[in-house]
Amino acid sequence: MPAKAITAFLLILIAGTSQLFAADIPDKREEGTIFTLWPVIDYRESPKEGYSNLSILGPLFKLQQRGKEKDLAVRPLFYKTTNESEGISSTTYLYPLASSEKSEDVERIQVLQLYQNNVFRKEGEQEKKDNMLFPFYIKGTSAKYGPYLSVFPFYGDLYERFWKDEYHYVMFPFYSRTVKKGTTTRNYLYPIVSTIEGEKESGFQVWPLYGQSAKEGVYKKRFALWPVFFDENTGLDTDNPTKKLLVFPFYVSIDSPKRVEHHYLWPFFGHTVDSAKKSEEWDYFWPFFVTVKGEDRALNRYIPFYSEDKRKESVKYWYMWPLYSHENLASESFSQERDRILYFLFSDNRETWNADGKNRHKVALWPLFLYKKDYTGIKSFSFPAPLEPIVDREGIDKCWAPLWRVYVQKWNDDESAVSFLWNLYWHEYRKGDLTYELFPLISYRSEKQERDFKFLKGLFRYQRHDTRKKFSILWLPFGINWGEQSTEGAGSGQNDSRSKK
Repeated sequence: MPAKAITAFLLILIAGTSQLFAADIPDKREEGTIFTLWPVIDYRESPKEGYSNLSILGPLFKLQQRGKEKDLAVRPLFYKTTNESEGISSTTYLYPLASSEKSEDVERIQVLQLYQNNVFRKEGEQEKKDNMLFPFYIKGTSAKYGPYLSVFPFYGDLYERFWKDEYHYVMFPFYSRTVKKGTTTRNYLYPIVSTIEGEKESGFQVWPLYGQSAKEGVYKKRFALWPVFFDENTGLDTDNPTKKLLVFPFYVSIDSPKRVEHHYLWPFFGHTVDSAKKSEEWDYFWPFFVTVKGEDRALNRYIPFYSEDKRKESVKYWYMWPLYSHENLASESFSQERDRILYFLFSDNRETWNADGKNRHKVALWPLFLYKKDYTGIKSFSFPAPLEPIVDREGIDKCWAPLWRVYVQKWNDDESAVSFLWNLYWHEYRKGDLTYELFPLISYRSEKQERDFKFLKGLFRYQRHDTRKKFSILWLPFGINWGEQSTEGAGSGQNDSRSKK
């Protein structure tokens, strides 16, 4: 059903249901409208801000409009965001299972990145398409080589994909051929037998027994009984030719003008001198006991007891790893401090952009709570937080987290909003105005000279406008009035609630 039809149907449903509480419905003013029938319906609107939000069954259904942007969600099945004026839309399905996006330049659908269907458009150029159901079916077009097709494992030609210029195969793994920067590698019963060909380049291997390859003036490599023996000379055409010898696990040697490295009975002992970085490293049973001394880095690591890693713009400490760590990053434009206990169990992260003084702050205690302060000064607190301290992703925050967030609060210096049990209880405070409700017992609104208190959604109701007061029962539109009429007009019967952001 189209989103517009869904919207119309639900608004009609609200109108019909609301007749039971006619006295509870405010006139639709510029300030906005709030209608609640927990847990079925929660509708809030603020025409002045171009905002409206309809929630059904708590966090399960959401239809929100903020300016030109519209969100439609049926959690956790899908979440769709559209901007009709810019022709942009994006949808996630059971995040992170699948997603789609659409704009003037691209249309994209993917499922776990294994299935992809992409359409690319450029003004003045022909539309380009590619499809993939990895690894079984891949189809696309290369700007250099033209169209390609792969039907794995029977036959395939691929161009400029997966870090190679060309892939060709027939009945993989029986035969395949790859090309990268002019070097051709042919594989027979991959990865057992292969040959290498190129300009002044040749080689072969019978894995894991023996292999060798060489390119004149560039490199020479050979191995035997992989991974026991390696002998390599690389970078022969550079100012840093490197010789590597490995007899695993007894001895490893890497020798070049910029770096000399030796390991004996790896990982028990190692020594490295890096002349380019002007540093020296000693390893004892790597990575547990390591020391590095240099111009740009000083490291003393004695895991699990203590670790101190100092670099030019950062410092990091571990105490009784992984019990506690502290990180500090300081550059001209950005600084960050982070404390962690047992990795994600507790995390306190503070970030500052030095140029404009903006900052962010995030505190998480898994699985209990998440606290955030963004660079605009808006703070938020949510409980519980079973995933957010571990996986900090926008998709989690939009598609999943509202389902388990029993308590949510947002606030700044002038405003605050609280929701408990998906608005069973909620309150809003804005620059001196207060509205709250504990459904269905009490609701209260205080705004300038107006007060409105309801018990059982208006079974008993008390209103005040300036000095004018009114008491009514049984949702009746009339009641007992007393006090003097304000020169500004009564208007005390109006419920002038505003929408919740």
